[in-house]
Amino acid sequence: MGTSVQVTPLCGVYNENPLSYLVSIDGFNFLIDCGWNDLFDTSLLEPLSRVASTIDAVLLSHPDTLHLGALPYAMKQLGLSAPVYATEPVHRLGLLTMYDQFLSRKQVSDFDLFTLDDIDSAFQNVIRLTYSQNYHLSGKGEGIVIAPHVAGHMLGGSIWRITKDGEDVIYAVDYNHRKERHLNGTVLQSFVRPAVLITDAYHALYTNQTARQQRDKEFLDTISKHLEVGGNVLLPVDTAGRVLELLLILEQHWSQRGFSFPIYFLTYVSSSTIDYVKSFLEWMSDSISKSFETSRDNAFLLRHVTLLINKTDLDNAPPGPKVVLASMASLEAGFAREIFVEWANDPRNLVLFTETGQFGTLARMLQSAPPPKFVKVTMSKRVPLAGEELIAYEEEQNRLKREEALRASLVKEEETKASHGSDDNSSEPMVIDTKTTHDVVGSHGPAYKDILIDGFVPPSSSVAPMFPFYDNTSEWDDFGEIINPDDYVIKDEDMDRGAMHNGGDVDGRLDEATASLMLDTRPSKVISNELIVTVSCSLVKMDYEGRSDGRSIKSMIAHVSPLKLVLVHAIAEATEHLKQHCLNNICPHVYAPQIEETVDVTSDLCAYKVQLSEKLMSNVIFKKLGDSEVAWVDSEVGKTESDMRSLLPMAGAASPHKPVLVGDLKIADFKQFLSSKGVQVEFAGGGALRCGEYVTLRKVGPTGQKGGASGPQQILIEGPLCEDYYKIRDYLYSQFYLL
Repeated sequence: MGTSVQVTPLCGVYNENPLSYLVSIDGFNFLIDCGWNDLFDTSLLEPLSRVASTIDAVLLSHPDTLHLGALPYAMKQLGLSAPVYATEPVHRLGLLTMYDQFLSRKQVSDFDLFTLDDIDSAFQNVIRLTYSQNYHLSGKGEGIVIAPHVAGHMLGGSIWRITKDGEDVIYAVDYNHRKERHLNGTVLQSFVRPAVLITDAYHALYTNQTARQQRDKEFLDTISKHLEVGGNVLLPVDTAGRVLELLLILEQHWSQRGFSFPIYFLTYVSSSTIDYVKSFLEWMSDSISKSFETSRDNAFLLRHVTLLINKTDLDNAPPGPKVVLASMASLEAGFAREIFVEWANDPRNLVLFTETGQFGTLARMLQSAPPPKFVKVTMSKRVPLAGEELIAYEEEQNRLKREEALRASLVKEEETKASHGSDDNSSEPMVIDTKTTHDVVGSHGPAYKDILIDGFVPPSSSVAPMFPFYDNTSEWDDFGEIINPDDYVIKDEDMDRGAMHNGGDVDGRLDEATASLMLDTRPSKVISNELIVTVSCSLVKMDYEGRSDGRSIKSMIAHVSPLKLVLVHAIAEATEHLKQHCLNNICPHVYAPQIEETVDVTSDLCAYKVQLSEKLMSNVIFKKLGDSEVAWVDSEVGKTESDMRSLLPMAGAASPHKPVLVGDLKIADFKQFLSSKGVQVEFAGGGALRCGEYVTLRKVGPTGQKGGASGPQQILIEGPLCEDYYKIRDYLYSQFYLL
């Protein structure tokens, strides 16, 4: 049998709940994503709590709450202690996302599910990987290789590839095949025939029929229309994910049109977020990277966007129309909720949603059709204690301090008695006289007991009473004391820990205002009141989620053509729709498990480890294929002296084999290649390529059906046997490796 693979959803199947999945590979347990929602519903984590202690490694795919929001809580409360793997942007931006979540909650409630220290503790030991970096696990995971690849949904967002004994398990959720302003498209299509593909059906029922240019035009025209009539525009956004694409769109449009309307990006960590993003250009789209290489122009040097970290700065801004991007996108907390309540009753204003709100949140309620005319909202805020409340609080704190001091003194007294008792029973010649005990009465209160030590009885070998002394001698040479250079090396993890202790910013600190808010220990309380908000403003939703639509998902899965497919994270209707489509057209083994239902997706293939003998390898001629080398080998199976299977040279002459063309031809790339060779070429119907006047080239599946059928594809050249035919055929052969 092949590598043993079991998949158990812990959260996020047959619904839109956060993502969290247990994937076991030959007994090694991966927790892939550890998400939570903006409601912080602890009942969602009950399945995770039952297996947290068995997790061997955690893989994070995206830097938002839905993918990593439960990590601090799981490590503090649920016993999760496994190493965590993520890309650098997911690590840094995920940390800021959790800071923003905590500070937003702390300002409106007595939030106690986790603290800033818990967040730092959870993120400080994350092992950061780059795209396509193969990381070999050790110990229990010996033989397993993990690697993140571009997902195209968020900065640093990853598709995870887990390899064991030549078999691939691909985890690909929330990917985007389209190239955007700040991100390249996913590389999921580069994987072919993995043993298992775990993917989501989130947009399986959604088809995007609007081109990006048209969508951006509608987006900007809608904003401009409300600004020009004197209205304000609120965009509820996430902390450090999809908001980056929106900022670039607005920045570029404002530069082109010369608008004077101010744009504000308001989160508790907005400045730190942009500072980080400026240093992550190599993780972004090719256009941004090339622009920086040629002109040193950083796309995130925002000239038309003002970064704010508190509501007071927005209130003090000059009056007039403005655009505000504020967290949270769900409107459950954060600055966006407060601004919505203030602006909702003005019909000139606009609330523009760029993603579907999480289920059960205020944002989801406002996105319903038709939208509500009134909503009941509970508004809370934290205020400092004053007057009698402050006096009562201080008295209570003083009482607790006195009780704590009394308990500490009693514990110390007990420890002293215990240590003296052990000294009495010791054979050590040093004797301490504990009988001389005096009641010492101070002027500040009742008597307390203190032990006065009269002296020592010295050992017979000493000439006077002595305390223990250790002589730390050092070696010296002609140049001074000999030191160990390793003692003075600052380790990377120590630097990261220090940076996080100071707030985690690229400069080793957060904004002063944010840092002061984190360190604010003034006594305070939360006051709440319920409001009935009249919704007179415009409510508009546009798709800027950055996910592939249903048609693209089906095409992508067909191209990847996995041996076994596991569907997660979508409503029941979308899950069943994609499941039936894949069963009928792509893969006979499709699974859609329920929460805590384990599906065994072990490969039906048999895998064997064999040793390549030196005699065989000495006659093999390799050919370069991308980053790898390939060769055709004729051999027979034998055994070595250690009884291990080995491939040996053929005893006789090998029978001839048909030529094998190795490679993956993309018709669009081949079209460009032919054009560069001076061949007139154009697309014809059905995806065919008309080359010159007489020759047509097309890709067909193994059954002769056109399109993305699974399995090896054939390339047909149709046309008369003329000079153009042979020339096109030679050009085609040059795109492959002949074995």
